[in-house]
Amino acid sequence: MEVVFLTDVEGVAQGGEVKEVRNGFARNYLIPQQLAAPATHNNLQRIKKLTEQAKVDRLKILQDMKELASAIDGTEITIPVRAGANGRLYGSVTGTMIADQVSEITGRTLERRLVQLDDPIRDLGTFEVPVRLHPEVSANISVIVHADGEDPISELEEDEISESITEAEETTEQIVADSDSNIETDDPKIS
Repeated sequence: MEVVFLTDVEGVAQGGEVKEVRNGFARNYLIPQQLAAPATHNNLQRIKKLTEQAKVDRLKILQDMKELASAIDGTEITIPVRAGANGRLYGSVTGTMIADQVSEITGRTLERRLVQLDDPIRDLGTFEVPVRLHPEVSANISVIVHADGEDPISELEEDEISESITEAEETTEQIVADSDSNIETDDPKIS
């Protein structure tokens, strides 16, 4: 069945386009939801007007998504989860959980599919997660996964302190090794 799309339908067509679709898809979904209309002579006359309106709508959506991206870009969200002593989670952190947290922060509904999480997060720590709000707009958020009942900030500070200690130990070992090689010996066999 040939239809005229009244609005953008993601993955199918943009508003104002005339396209051939399956009869059942048109009759059961597109037409009842007023996403498309049958491609009659009168509807084809309306295409130009629909195309202009669809362009305006797309620009409005793009601007709206850019504003949302600037609001959430670089945002840190914390997700408390149950975890074992080895830092592995009982379960995982999914795109739905991240989308819900972002929705709480912004007050706007964010769909799960917009969170570009390849695999669910199964470890404690900090993860950079891209959010693709629009084909032309994306943002990165920082997800801090911490154990239930623990303060995520103190946990991060402990990690930074342990990293600093490790770096200091390595530097000390390097200095000792360098000083050992610079020590002159009185034994003529070693020179």
